[in-house]
Amino acid sequence: MNVQTRRFLLAGTALLAATGSLAVAAPRRRHAHGAASAPAAAQSDDESGPDQAQAPAGPPAASLIGPVDTVARWACIVDVTTGTVLLEKAADERMPPSSLTKMMTAYIVFSMLKSGRLKLDQALPVSEKAWRMQGSKMFVPLGESIPVQDLIQGMVIQSGNDACIVLAEGISGSEEQFVAQMNEVGGKIGLINSHFMNATGWPADNHYMCARDVATVAVRLIRDFPEYYHFFSEKDFRFNKISQGNRNVLVDKGLADGLKTGHTDAGGFGLCASADRGGNRVVLALNGMPSSNARAHEGERLLEWTFANFENATLFRKGDVVDQAPVWLGTQPTVPLVATRDVVMTLPHGWRTRVHIGVDYQAPVAAPVAAGQLLGDLVLTNPGLPDIRMQLVAGQAVPRLGLLARASTVLGQKLGRH
Repeated sequence: MNVQTRRFLLAGTALLAATGSLAVAAPRRRHAHGAASAPAAAQSDDESGPDQAQAPAGPPAASLIGPVDTVARWACIVDVTTGTVLLEKAADERMPPSSLTKMMTAYIVFSMLKSGRLKLDQALPVSEKAWRMQGSKMFVPLGESIPVQDLIQGMVIQSGNDACIVLAEGISGSEEQFVAQMNEVGGKIGLINSHFMNATGWPADNHYMCARDVATVAVRLIRDFPEYYHFFSEKDFRFNKISQGNRNVLVDKGLADGLKTGHTDAGGFGLCASADRGGNRVVLALNGMPSSNARAHEGERLLEWTFANFENATLFRKGDVVDQAPVWLGTQPTVPLVATRDVVMTLPHGWRTRVHIGVDYQAPVAAPVAAGQLLGDLVLTNPGLPDIRMQLVAGQAVPRLGLLARASTVLGQKLGRH
């Protein structure tokens, strides 16, 4: 008879050094959705305007290593490899996203490019609506046609609202139809508390995102469109005899390689940035800061805090033997339990010794056993982190004993009990 077992193998790194390692994407932490909605700004010039928005006092951000003070009203920092949330503050609360919206616009544009429905050298016409659009601009000329590549650079480097309108109308026929696509695709890529009313982030009733969704869009841009991500790291762009620098100070200083900034009176100053150091890539989404200077300093401070405090630990690799399961009436006494994928955990420095690794399976395993047969689960637990589960399979086939051998084994066990 099979008996349910849970065998704890290790609490620490001693066995990891002896058995090898793995890299499973940690499940994303889920949180209750905030119901509060920030009021829409009465007016905004998007990226321009005086630094007058005041960040309200509030509790510190929560992190895996304890509370962290931040002037940001909304914040979410995520490890891109594992999806682990490293820091959050009101991360599911609705907020005015301002030009952080343009990341979702870029996602639709890059999707069209990747599918071949749009070309970088394709020219799109400038409508009067695009030409008249206020706020930050790339200064598209009325009645002319602009290459898609220039429009992308105008959108992500210069934060051009006019560039967004030209792209939206050129792809979908109207901004309204493009926005419908933004909302549809947003749901498909996992946005949990976002709704778009335009392609630019211009203040509008019922136009909102949450900080977690901003981080999600950033991660998807990085993963889904590596061939186009370079646009976010370009430091300046010249169009129509006007040169403008990237508004992301972290990009300009070489501390990050993307993505976007934003500002409205209602939402304050926002920043979404990503950086890779030693193969560890993180995304931070901050909003509601009181000034452009505060945005730059807080972005740099929290980016450095993240890399100083966290690491990605490879615990097992695909094909590693995790344990040996006893086999009942098999030609071999045990069968290796093998990892089906790499497993990585994002941990605070020094936390490897706190990882508990266990195996759940029915023991003994009844022969015959087929190679690749699902036998159980690897379970990784660490206080303060979501559990990781990974299926374990048989590393080799174990045939069943012949009739006489089975009878002899069963008889021997019965005699041994008397």
